[in-house]
Amino acid sequence: MSELACLELSVLLLILHVFAQAGTAQGALTVPYLLSSRDKPLAPIGLLYGRATRALANYLETFPAFAALDLAFIALHVSGGIWPTVWIVARIVYLPLYLFNITIVRSLVWGVSIVAILGMLGRLAGWF
Repeated sequence: MSELACLELSVLLLILHVFAQAGTAQGALTVPYLLSSRDKPLAPIGLLYGRATRALANYLETFPAFAALDLAFIALHVSGGIWPTVWIVARIVYLPLYLFNITIVRSLVWGVSIVAILGMLGRLAGWF
């Protein structure tokens, strides 16, 4: 898969994370709340909402590194090898694993995504 396709999928996956969070909010994300400054956090809504919120936060921790490295590959016309594809596949698999509380496999998949980020960095730096 091309670096550009991986970048496009990563943005779609970000949107999917947001929809997963909103979809599990059980109606708590009302229009007045969404239009407010959100000074008061929502009361706990349920397990799935909490998991979707944490999965989104986890995605946002690695997305900037992925996007920066992937954009560098695109701008420099350098191949990222398999690493961008490994990262996006791992992150796609990660979301349902998190939502359905499949903990050990989820952690292994997260580890694969981190290895992919390191692989992208190594490839861009010319380490291999």
